[in-house]
Amino acid sequence: MNNLLMSSAWRLSLIGMSIGALLPGCGNEKTETKPNIIYIMADDLGYGELGCYGQKKIETPNIDALAANGLRFTQFYSGSPVCAPTRCMLLTGLHSGHAYIRSNDGLPERGPRDYLKVFKDPSLEGQRSMPANTVTTGRLLQGAGYKTGIVGKWGLGVPFSESTPNKQGFDYFYGYICQGQAHTHYPLHLYENENRVFLNNDTVAPHTKLDEGADPYLEESYAKFTLADYAGDRMFDALTNFVNDNSGNPFFLYWATPVPHVAIQAPKRWVDYYVKKFGDEEPYLGDNGYFPHRYPHAGFAAMISYFDEQVGLLVKQLKDLGIYENTIIMLTSDNGPTYNGGTDS
Repeated sequence: MNNLLMSSAWRLSLIGMSIGALLPGCGNEKTETKPNIIYIMADDLGYGELGCYGQKKIETPNIDALAANGLRFTQFYSGSPVCAPTRCMLLTGLHSGHAYIRSNDGLPERGPRDYLKVFKDPSLEGQRSMPANTVTTGRLLQGAGYKTGIVGKWGLGVPFSESTPNKQGFDYFYGYICQGQAHTHYPLHLYENENRVFLNNDTVAPHTKLDEGADPYLEESYAKFTLADYAGDRMFDALTNFVNDNSGNPFFLYWATPVPHVAIQAPKRWVDYYVKKFGDEEPYLGDNGYFPHRYPHAGFAAMISYFDEQVGLLVKQLKDLGIYENTIIMLTSDNGPTYNGGTDS
């Protein structure tokens, strides 16, 4: 049952048809064990950046293996060209004419969007919210006996509102509430359910440039953009714990990784791998947003291969737990590739 559904985004129609068969009183009462469902949504990943869709430079063997053994969706379309409305449409099944969130705009009446001011005052975090008690995929699957979890980027509300993951159909959440805070992969904090989790990172606000007079060809000039706690590592730990904790019951895991959305920030071992593969290149100085990077092509490729590596680790975990054959895996992106922050799709 391990199918790979890949596209610019997913409209819920397929899973929506299957939810009816899972709800009490619907379908054949002698159905087999309910399958686990893992929905993986990358952030700004173009389909052409994966080997199974023709990519030759960036290596994605684990995702390619899912595609080879499952299904590829080749005429699927994003609900929106930007993050928040696509995610709203995914979780509600509503198209852009009816969806509650239709753009990435924030709420100007809630104060400044300055990174540090938002950190000091969590009431300034977040974007537009969905109404209380919105019918979401998570809420429907809870009603069908599933434990539900989201790890990664929410981007559909503000802290302490009625539009946080725990109040919109998810038993567990770990990640970013605010997509503005997700513009760095070394944030000052994440959330676990309704509580802030502070990370061991110094204060480097998004869009910070190189120090004045720094040599852009020296790697040391970029050191301040690599901090202690990489959000992708922390979130993947939470993800694997959720799978372990729920391996004995049906679960729905929505893995909304912020990778490979810029800023370009990736584990050094993967950056070094692609520097060796690609050779030297011109640095990105931050003139088109986000953070500078000494090796932008290598750094961006590193983010995608890091994500692919995690997909492989998740598949191995499912096999080790003996639940792989009863798990549906779907992988997609919220929209197409980005055009800024040093990327070169």
